[in-house]
Amino acid sequence: MSKSSQKTPRRQQILECLAHMLEESPGARITTAALAQKVGVSEAALYRHFPSKTKMFEGLIEFMEEAVFSQISIIISKPSGVKAQCEQILWLLLMFCELNPGITRIMTGDAIIGETDRLRRRIIQFFERLETQLKKILREAELREGLRTQLPATIAANSLLALAEGRIVQYVRSEFKRLPTEHWPAQLDITFSGFFHPQNQAVKTGQSNLQ
Repeated sequence: MSKSSQKTPRRQQILECLAHMLEESPGARITTAALAQKVGVSEAALYRHFPSKTKMFEGLIEFMEEAVFSQISIIISKPSGVKAQCEQILWLLLMFCELNPGITRIMTGDAIIGETDRLRRRIIQFFERLETQLKKILREAELREGLRTQLPATIAANSLLALAEGRIVQYVRSEFKRLPTEHWPAQLDITFSGFFHPQNQAVKTGQSNLQ
């Protein structure tokens, strides 16, 4: 087996151990010494695979981005309605968090307090990308389905994401006891009640969705 083929399993093991430690120690700051002990290697060995702890966190963020956005690409490629697409994207986000509590601490910023500012910016970009995708779907609803949101698409997309983010924050704050998907379908149904109105009504009121 070549050296390059041996590196990937070790890198993966380091990231998995880091995610598990974040899950097992809610609110705690993970040190490289503790991580090395968990992996069963020296700190020097950790740094041979990752030049810094920031790079380790970025590895988990990259996994999060790939897992979420690759599935979103599949969701939006299917000819389903705008409401179904928004529901599926938000459910995907919450299920990812529920299945990956350690990474969810990174997503909420809880695990990266005091770390490099670059990590915080990556998380900001992650949620901005999510919100942009929701906004795009809502704007296209009028053309595809004759629907327009009661609020401008920008505000409507922000409202949906804010609701999901609230469940994610509660999940971390409860030390992973309050599942983000619990009661979510009922909450989203109430949110979607009156969320859209027919296009002809929107035309009469003169409201614009392209904000």
